[in-house]
Amino acid sequence: MKFAVIRFPGSNCDQDCVASINGLDGLRAEYVWHKETSLDDFGAIVLPGGFAYGDYLRCGAIARFSPIMKAVISDAHAGKLVLGTCNGFQILCEAGLLPGALVRNRSLRFVCDMVTTRVEVDDSPFTHGCPKGALLRLPVAHGEGCFYVDPETLRELNANQQVILRYADRQGRIVSGANPNGSIENIAGICNREGNVFGLMPHPDRASDARLDSADGAKIFRSMLQTITAGRTATAPERVKQVA
Repeated sequence: MKFAVIRFPGSNCDQDCVASINGLDGLRAEYVWHKETSLDDFGAIVLPGGFAYGDYLRCGAIARFSPIMKAVISDAHAGKLVLGTCNGFQILCEAGLLPGALVRNRSLRFVCDMVTTRVEVDDSPFTHGCPKGALLRLPVAHGEGCFYVDPETLRELNANQQVILRYADRQGRIVSGANPNGSIENIAGICNREGNVFGLMPHPDRASDARLDSADGAKIFRSMLQTITAGRTATAPERVKQVA
């Protein structure tokens, strides 16, 4: 299964993503430059972390207009799995593929640390094999990772089981002290209503090898492979339909 890792000017985690994905059995990743216009040859898409276009205007605001984003948006609407990590999450929000926005950390400081996240939805295309309540240790490195949505959208996210990960302490408790950036309700990652687009601020690509102090990030990439090979990308829409 071949994954596309999109390279924008200023991406700096693209190599991490390619190395992590290529280190897993059954997966292969290739770079795709932002000026390309087709992703037909790939089974899934990854938007990596970094500072696309220097984060000018605001994070992800310029990257959203890159030529490749037309293909990303089209493929996402067609049901292809799309993963956005850190800056990739910001780009997905700017592109309208995910609701909400990522704003300055409440501390007004850049945060680089290992955090604990709790799996809130165990039947998403990105969390197969992760029981609800499972804890994933993943690194974060961002200055604008505070997720915010309006109250109505927040209610919809919770009602439709779109909150995939929350920051938690090592006992799995959702407490303010475990929140590295002030995100509303400790939200670390969300998906779209259809379930095939997932954005998160932590870096699974930097936690896919035990030598990096955690291999929990590999579970997300393996889940994507499992979803695609089993033809289960429609499970999330069905789940949303049941909830609605």
